[in-house]
Parts: sequence; structure tokens; C-alpha cells
Amino acid sequence: MKPGIAKLGLAAAMLLAVGAGEIGTASAQAPWPAAAPGGAPGGAPGGASPCDGFLPLRNDAQKKGMAIGVAEKQHPDRKQMCKLVTAFSTAEEKALKFLQANMVWCGVPQQAIAAAKEAHAKTLKFREAVCAPAPEPHIPTLSDAIGTPSLDTAKNTKTNTGTFNTLTGNPLDK
Repeated sequence: MKPGIAKLGLAAAMLLAVGAGEIGTASAQAPWPAAAPGGAPGGAPGGASPCDGFLPLRNDAQKKGMAIGVAEKQHPDRKQMCKLVTAFSTAEEKALKFLQANMVWCGVPQQAIAAAKEAHAKTLKFREAVCAPAPEPHIPTLSDAIGTPSLDTAKNTKTNTGTFNTLTGNPLDK
């Protein structure tokens, strides 16, 4: 695995943590309605802020991002790494959708949304690379072993001499 896998997961998890901090300060400053449609004070059933729903999503994404870092140290195979990155991508997407849906209500800055989108796009690109089938190994030939080209070309044949010499010259020269 490349030595930047853990950094990608950690960076995305830290981005989500920063988003949670911004949500926490915004929710502390936001004037919540005295009574919610359900009748409970505080704007949500049970009196909790609707922005509190982000914390479990963030914690889940952080946990799955850290699992990628731990697995990288153990040198997992492609299938296992694909499962871990896919799980992280799904958790990150849920957190991003929550941020987008509650941007106004929770006071999430537009820059945090843009940064989370950018991090998620990098995660998707990374997931695509990790989950792609492994390239076929190149089986060496005798030509590879002794360092000769496998086909005759104008560069490795002499003109006007040898087997390929014809009345019009070497056809490989043309």
C-alpha cells in the first residue's frame, strides 16, 4: 500500500472533527425555538439540538478512518483494504449529507461544506484506485532476461546487409 493511506483517512476524519467544532459553537449561539412541533422545548424531541445528530456520524467516520490507518500498518490485501475504504467513504458521505441538509439550521460555514466535499471527492478517488483489480504481473521472457528486443526494428538491424536486404533496401528501415 502507498504510505499516504492513513494520512488520507486521518485528514478526512480531522476535517469532520473541525466541522463538528464549528457546529458545536454555532449551535451554542443559535436561538432554538422555545417549542418544537413535537411539543418539546429546544427544537427537537427530547430537548436536544438537531445538530447533535452530527456527532455520532462524525465519530463513526473517525473510527472507520482510524481503522484504515491501523490496517495499513498490518499490510492488508486489496479486498480487505477496499472494504475498509468503502465503509469509511459511506460514513463520510452520511456526515457530508447531514452537514449539507442542516447547514442553515446548525450554522455550518460554507467553507466547511466545501472542504468536506473536497475531502470526500479524494476519498472516492482513492477508493476507486484501491478497489480496482490488481494489474496483471508481467511474466519475463528470455529476451527480457538477456536484454535483447523481442522484435526486429530499424534500430536493431543493419541496412543493406543480412537477411532483410532486398533490391529496394531493408523493409524495416521504412
